[in-house]
This record gives sequence, C-alpha cells and structure tokens, in this order.
Amino acid sequence: MAVRAKVLGTGSYLPPKVVTNDDLAQIMDTSDEWIQQRSGIKARRFVDEGVVTSDLAFEASKAALASAGLEASDLDMIIVATFTPDHFFPGLSSFLQRKLGLDATPAMDLRCQCTGFVYALQTARAFVESGIYQRVLVCGAELHSRGLEFTDRGRDTAVLFGDGAGALILGPSEAGDGILNCRVYAQGEHAERLWMDAPGLAYQGLTNAQMIAEGRQVPSMDGRFVFKNAVARMPEVLLETLGECSLGLDDVDHFLFHQANLRINEMVARKLGADPSKVHNNIQVTGNTSAATLPILFDQIIREGLVARGQLVTMTGFGSGFTWGSCVMRY
Repeated sequence: MAVRAKVLGTGSYLPPKVVTNDDLAQIMDTSDEWIQQRSGIKARRFVDEGVVTSDLAFEASKAALASAGLEASDLDMIIVATFTPDHFFPGLSSFLQRKLGLDATPAMDLRCQCTGFVYALQTARAFVESGIYQRVLVCGAELHSRGLEFTDRGRDTAVLFGDGAGALILGPSEAGDGILNCRVYAQGEHAERLWMDAPGLAYQGLTNAQMIAEGRQVPSMDGRFVFKNAVARMPEVLLETLGECSLGLDDVDHFLFHQANLRINEMVARKLGADPSKVHNNIQVTGNTSAATLPILFDQIIREGLVARGQLVTMTGFGSGFTWGSCVMRY
C-alpha cells in the first residue's frame, strides 16, 4: 500500500487576553450587535505586550509534539504558514526552530494568507509521501492585533481578527489513513480585493508618511466581493477534492471551514446541504486567525473528544490572493 501522510498529533494556543465586542465599542463606533450580525464574532484573543508570533507558534508546536509523543529533535522539517511574522526577514520558521532548541533542522515559511494552512498541508504531505522527510511540523500562526487600526476608519477589518496558533505533525502511514487528497488554487486577478498595500518594496523606503496617513498600512477589503467568491469557491473545491477520492458529502464526519466569517460558513454549509451537526465553528470566540484558524479548530474538536481515529475530516479555506483549497483526511 502507498505511504500516506498521517496526523500524529495536534496542538493550539490562544493568548489569554480576551477582547469582547463591547471592549472594541469603547474605542470606535461599533457595537456588539453590529459585529455579531455581520460576522458572528463575539470575542477574540489579543497578545500582551512583548509577545510575538513565534511565541504563539512555539506554544502550539509544543502541544502538538506532546500530543504525538515526540521530541522536537524527532522533527525532520518545519513548515510555518503565516503572513504576520516577527520580522520582515528571516522567516518566522527560523525563530520557531530556534525556540524549539534545534540546530540545523530545515525550516520554511509558506505565505498564502488565510489558505496558508491548506497549502502547508499539501506541501508537508508531498515531503512525507515522497519519503524525503518522516516527521514534519506544520504550524499556522498569526498575530493581527498589532497591525490593525482601531478607529472608525479601520473598524470594518479591525473587528474581525484575532491572534493565535495551531499546529500538527505529519508522519508516514501505510494503514490507509492519513491525507487522501488536497487541492489548492489561486487567482491573482483579485489580489487587491483583500490586501495590505504597504509596507512593501513596491515603494521606496517601504512606506511613507502620506501612505500611513491614508491608512494603506492596514488591511483593506471589498467585503461583498470576498463574500461572494468565498461562498462559491469553498463548496466547489471541497466537492472536487471529495469526488477525486470517490467520496461524497455523506461520507464526511467533520467539516472544518476557514473561520473568517460565520455568515460565510453558514452559507457554504447550506449550499452543500451539509449536516449542521458535522460543521464546526469557533470564530465566535477566536475571531479570524487567518492561517491558524483550521489547525486551532481541528485541535480543539479533537481535545473535546469529538473526533475519533478513522473518521473523515475535511479542511477548506479561502483567503487573500485570492487563494483557496481543501484537504480530505482519514484521521
């Protein structure tokens, strides 16, 4: 039987500081009702001063290693999906590798925004199935709270995001379980529909005072256009990924969708006709943690005892780029 990449262990970490919608309403013109109506979010987690993204990734990775019964020295490769690194360079994976106490273990960043974890799974899967590496740490980590504008001008995106990290470890299996299929896509045509213009090397000096005054250093989103594409692309790629395995929606035990907006996920589930009891969401209390949403949610439902070995799990994402993708695995 062909080797597949199997989940050996999972972990997640959310910083302890809870920020509610009412807290945000104290600093900008918004309300709990307004935020919940549009996104389903009630609260999110923000880091304390001095905490960086690699700290979140480290905590999630330690939990994943403990879950798998492994030491950091057992890892052959580290892949981190993020677009909120500690520094412009080197990548976040280098700092995570150092915090794990490793010497020369290869480490790489993968930047595909909110679909980043699906892309990272596909990449790690290829390493394991080819036999190049035996134990691959896959981590999604984001720290959004320092990059948002908590003003009336920035509220449309500021209310959506939170901080956190999730991780899992893939290893080889010949038992028929593991990742059955992944599909990932991108459409750069719509890159500016959801993006952060600056800082960047498109501009001399990365940015300037005028650009900052214009708010071009904070996320910008064409909300309706993103919503329309997300509710089209996620069902499409999920059905394709299942179909290539000769599987259908009824075969799925757990549906995990990127936690960007509860209203998007509700519409995706309705379009699919998915059993509501099989659809999991945690955005209500975490906000959108981008590349970290899927591994955080996966780890949480495992630790809650909702997922059993052998069950079929799907992870489907959509994000800036536009990027989208889906993975099907036998946990």
